Amino acid sequence: MRKTESYENLRLSSKTVQTMTPILPGAPWLIAHRAMLGVNQPYKITLNGQDYVLWQDSHGNIFALANVCPHRQAPLSDGWICESRNTLACPFHGLEFNGSGQFYDADQQRFSTQSLAQALPLFVQGDFVWTYGATESQATTIPELPQRLSQEMCFVGIAGDRSISADFLSTLRINYDFHHVAVTHRHPFRIAQVTVEGYETDGYHAQLTQHVVRDRNTLGELLQRPVLAFSPQTYSNQFEYHFPTLTSLSTEFPAGKIISLLVIYPETEHQTRTFTLLFAQVSLSLLVPLLRRSIIDAYNLIVEQDVTMLEQCYPQASAKIRLPYDGIISDAETLYRNWPVASPRDC
Repeated sequence: MRKTESYENLRLSSKTVQTMTPILPGAPWLIAHRAMLGVNQPYKITLNGQDYVLWQDSHGNIFALANVCPHRQAPLSDGWICESRNTLACPFHGLEFNGSGQFYDADQQRFSTQSLAQALPLFVQGDFVWTYGATESQATTIPELPQRLSQEMCFVGIAGDRSISADFLSTLRINYDFHHVAVTHRHPFRIAQVTVEGYETDGYHAQLTQHVVRDRNTLGELLQRPVLAFSPQTYSNQFEYHFPTLTSLSTEFPAGKIISLLVIYPETEHQTRTFTLLFAQVSLSLLVPLLRRSIIDAYNLIVEQDVTMLEQCYPQASAKIRLPYDGIISDAETLYRNWPVASPRDC
């Protein structure tokens, strides 16, 4: 192919240029689970207005670069992995870069001494991939909450992996909002009543217990979503939060336990990314293959119901009505507006 300058003027609809002020700069963001990356497959994310490309090699090492080739600004995520050198090849001219951003000179058969592509620092804890983005850390450590909750659990899958056309603070609020559960999720989960107790907060970490009362599902609903047959009429959820990216939900049923880790991070000023990681207790291992699809579909629906409400709401304004649990939302808003506060404890 003849080299040309025309690609500089090409504007891909999915391409994002960092022109925004980072949201909560220095916050630790959970941007991926190992299962989302595959092996030797470029995976694109957007964080605080900047596009990045991640990949995992055959040894389980994970790398990330800014998603722009320093030659003609092509999106590296459209390229491929050269396994022999563990490099990411640009889709435009085939230029290769390693995980540190060093350029591979094919003529000299060696890497450049300097990093020409921008590397994104990652912190990989088990299967969880964290980053502080392009800013300095404002937290003492990466939260160990996901690893602690998922120990001795069977990984079920990923639900609700999508972008939301809503700003980050609006998306954050709904995760701390317990009034909407019995209304937004009333069908087909038949949620009749929700109460909350034991709310405790300590810096960026918070926890509480949510009690749920359900009406009985119809036979048609059970046939459509078999996992509802294992959900009793009354049960309790243990919530844990690590502001700003994580909401964990642990639910014990007679047949075992399900843990969901709801993740959010800011893509742009008006776009938020979310995905939910699902785990089941080991004692449910025989049922997991049978119910896996039903479990994921149920959480997909929950996310879809929340997203639909978020994207339909009018711009935020001061609330003229206050409900009993709104103080929990106010605490999250205070953390957001006063970021960063004193160093949080590890949790």
